[in-house]
Amino acid sequence: MTSENQTTTGADAIDVAIAQGIDFNGSPIPTPKLELYTKVMGLEAGRQRSGVSNTMRSRIVRIGAKHIPQEELNQMLIDADFAPLKDKEIAFYYSGK
Repeated sequence: MTSENQTTTGADAIDVAIAQGIDFNGSPIPTPKLELYTKVMGLEAGRQRSGVSNTMRSRIVRIGAKHIPQEELNQMLIDADFAPLKDKEIAFYYSGK
């Protein structure tokens, strides 16, 4: 797949590029970067999970903070019956905005 027809949007775009070893600009991803990524992802794959809801909330906060203002995301979490934003999450995700 060339960079011309490779999609750079959607949740799977990064995974597809990594699997192919090709960055979105068409250049190869250096082997040391791929090896380190594979090693760390292997460690993560073996980690015991705390539950689906906890993981869903973590992903919502991590990704939502990039796109949604703090108060709005906090209210969305509450409305969906998730715990509101924690002080440490606000400090980490919103302190630079």
